[in-house]
Amino acid sequence: MRNKASFAVVLLATGVCAQAARTQDQFTPLVASTLTANVRPFFGTDEKTHLVYELVLTNASATPATLQKIGVVDSSNLSVTLASFSGADLLSRLRTPGAAPVTTLTIEASETRLLLIDFALDPSAKAPLRLMHGIQLLGASMPSRTPQTPLALSYALAPIDINTQLPTIGPPLAGDRWVAVNGCCDEAGAHRPSGLGCNGGLYFAQRFAIDWMKLDKQGRLAEGDGSDVHQYPDYGADILAVADGAIVDTLNSLNDQKPGTLPDRSTINMQNVDGNHIVINLGDGVYAFYAHLQKGSVLVSVGDRVKRGQVLAKLGNTGNTSGPHLHFHLMDGPSVLCSNGIPYTIDSFAMAGQISLSDFAKATGVEGDWSKGMFPAPGSRQGQYPMDLNIVDFPSAQ
Repeated sequence: MRNKASFAVVLLATGVCAQAARTQDQFTPLVASTLTANVRPFFGTDEKTHLVYELVLTNASATPATLQKIGVVDSSNLSVTLASFSGADLLSRLRTPGAAPVTTLTIEASETRLLLIDFALDPSAKAPLRLMHGIQLLGASMPSRTPQTPLALSYALAPIDINTQLPTIGPPLAGDRWVAVNGCCDEAGAHRPSGLGCNGGLYFAQRFAIDWMKLDKQGRLAEGDGSDVHQYPDYGADILAVADGAIVDTLNSLNDQKPGTLPDRSTINMQNVDGNHIVINLGDGVYAFYAHLQKGSVLVSVGDRVKRGQVLAKLGNTGNTSGPHLHFHLMDGPSVLCSNGIPYTIDSFAMAGQISLSDFAKATGVEGDWSKGMFPAPGSRQGQYPMDLNIVDFPSAQ
């Protein structure tokens, strides 16, 4: 479980302080760094401020290191603990560099783990300018090329700056009853843990990705058995430019995948895994990515300039997908896989409901009636990020 236990004593006892010009050197068998240089807080539909990023943890000693607790603190005030992770909660967030879950909090000699961090601040709380991380573990207390008896250790490490530059965009779709499937920020979800080694680096391009699907008037994501693309009310929907920009990448030649099945893995590569797609350069180092589009429906080419709200293509089921949906995310580079996802807010939409997270997790497919999650009267929202399984109404197409 997460808790608010203060790490101030732990950090101050080591003589580590972010502002200190010089502190006494300390042997730290477990070393850590953040995967990205900064983290961007964003305001969700739960009306909380969320921070999402990753730590890279490496055991640089010959002695196994067993994690006990990792806390996130305000580097300017070490008594302020923003989040802490321990026990089963900590274990659920650990991954191998290849993004596989692990079964133990022990990191063997010379091994590396990724820690998926996400936490929310209450509406009244203000994000600090810089974060630090306090760690408690059992590990080597001194340098040695042979294993030692692990001892209790604690120290601070891995600073990360807060970046307040957050893109605000328009909706990628139009109309009512759109569901944010596989949204932020469940570490067991389809997108959050999808780190990938690419071009010599490790990237989380899909960190804030959403798979948009549409409910029909009966509250269904699919009619019948869902084995045909035309049984999905979202199939063929117009895809819209979320902002003005320039087209930098497209693919338009792949056939739809039969729902309920995934493509032959031998046919998947780095270029076609996301099916027919579009990438737009929105400026200021921000790129918009749309995936799984219908064959032949892409209306733009590389070099074209587009305007917000312009129809770009139609929603399809191409690439590595088992059912029609629009995969959408923003990223910090033009590569759909070798970039890091960045959060954003949508300037205006209506909150129309919430599908039960537990009910959806237990379902074997998307078939069935999901209307019980719909609100009687949608409420207007401005400048928020849709969270997992929100049902939202976007403005109608002009």
